[in-house]
Amino acid sequence: MEHRRLGKSGLKVSSLCLGTMTFGDSTGFMKGVTSPDLEARKVLDRAIDAGIDFLDTANMYSEGNSEKLLGEWLGTRRKDLILATKCRFPMGPSPHEQGLSRRHIIQACEDSLRRLRTDWVDLYQVHMQDSEVEIEETLRALDDLIRDGKVRYGGCSNYTGYRLTEAMWTSDKRDLHRFESVQLQWNLLERGAEREMIPACRAFGLGVMVWSPLARGMLSGKYRRDMQPPTGSRMAEWKDAWRRINTDRTWALLDSVAAIAKEVGSTPAGVALAWLLHKSEVSSVILGARDLAQLEDNLKAAQLKLSPAQMQALDKASEPAWGYPYDFIAYREPW
Repeated sequence: MEHRRLGKSGLKVSSLCLGTMTFGDSTGFMKGVTSPDLEARKVLDRAIDAGIDFLDTANMYSEGNSEKLLGEWLGTRRKDLILATKCRFPMGPSPHEQGLSRRHIIQACEDSLRRLRTDWVDLYQVHMQDSEVEIEETLRALDDLIRDGKVRYGGCSNYTGYRLTEAMWTSDKRDLHRFESVQLQWNLLERGAEREMIPACRAFGLGVMVWSPLARGMLSGKYRRDMQPPTGSRMAEWKDAWRRINTDRTWALLDSVAAIAKEVGSTPAGVALAWLLHKSEVSSVILGARDLAQLEDNLKAAQLKLSPAQMQALDKASEPAWGYPYDFIAYREPW
């Protein structure tokens, strides 16, 4: 398993990261699509055997049960693994149990440490920007957690380009620990991050962690044109998401991915993951495997090589309408 530097930090992480959103019994938005605990533990064991040493979770996943399961499983493995978690979204009905205020960040971190049964997390991420809280308050809370030894590095997720730039400027001017990574959605069906976030990460030297690399399973090859999603799949449960993604553009792209998968003797999922792993900005791609079969299929992507021509074909087949001012600039550069 290849290891890559997380941005400009000294931390090295496996190029594939195991995401645990589907672990732990859920009564919330993941209800009905999580792994049984025994299967989740098998997935964790196999991921570690395959060389993955980077685990990503969040306090909100399965209402805290994902962190609890991880805490029970970790044991003596803790010192050998890179552990990342997040805070931001509601963990209760009180206004103090959500957001990126100093009060909530510190309390959420303490709660996560308790559920994870550890004294520290390697990467503590704010799960989404919070326009109601000044960025300096958020950064100072993270800075204090780092100085206290409860957090090693700070990161953000689901940020806009302007908010990320504001955060980087503030940490520099106020001598605060900066974000070292950005976790964002990026895949062949969703390339919006390339408008601002990927260029910003490149400019600031931030590590990129990719979530939903298979577009909620759409790039896995298990969905078919003019057929309903398989029973038990996420798209079968998330009907609104299926209506948005069930388009001619999607199926044309999937045909292109399947053709390249045939060329290289892989699966559509392997090609979609390899496309991301070939991007120089990417530090780690997060796999969300609900069972061993999904994990085994996805692990093969770490060794899959795509040619420049195949990368270019995938780029072209998946290129979105960038919109203004990106189309305007592209049309006129170079002068």
